[in-house]
Amino acid sequence: MARRARRNIEILIERLLEQGYRFHDNDAAATPVQPLTGPGPNAEDFLSWLDQTFGPVPMVLSSWVRIVGDVWMVGTHPEWETSAAADPLVVEVAGLRYPRDDVRPYLLDELEQWREYPEGRPFRLPVAPDHLHKNNVSGGAPYGLVLPDGCADALIVTDTAMSFVSYLQKAFATGGFPRWSEHDRQWAVTHALASGLEPV
Repeated sequence: MARRARRNIEILIERLLEQGYRFHDNDAAATPVQPLTGPGPNAEDFLSWLDQTFGPVPMVLSSWVRIVGDVWMVGTHPEWETSAAADPLVVEVAGLRYPRDDVRPYLLDELEQWREYPEGRPFRLPVAPDHLHKNNVSGGAPYGLVLPDGCADALIVTDTAMSFVSYLQKAFATGGFPRWSEHDRQWAVTHALASGLEPV
């Protein structure tokens, strides 16, 4: 799954760049970013820390950290101005876009906040801003993977809950942009992007 997902992401990035897409932060400055940051040298140590801190982690999460790394596909398409409103694919677990910062204090803070205000729900490891924040609009809680979970697949909570593999399949079927952005060019762009991608 992770190897196919990475190949799909690399193809999407290449196609988007060919179309003039700009990958950038989700803020007013629109600072350029690297859309794919491969696994870091400390991937195994980070996974051990996740396992010890949050309980068992699902196999899809550990393989993602080992093989894919972090993905950030937020940006702007020259022929589709509202692309950031289409919930571009983001899965950032290890904080690899920020090599000078350690993501672990942030994750521990999220865990502590959950312990103080569990609201009857399991802990969700944040992996992406919600679809509104990706579009630089104030939104809700980040998308997250439910932990602990010793299964092969994971449960991701976005607007709804589904398996992580199903979430990726939906994202790849729409060229990495699974939400309608109210722009007429969206279907033509995403249809071309998704053509020939491998099922995960």
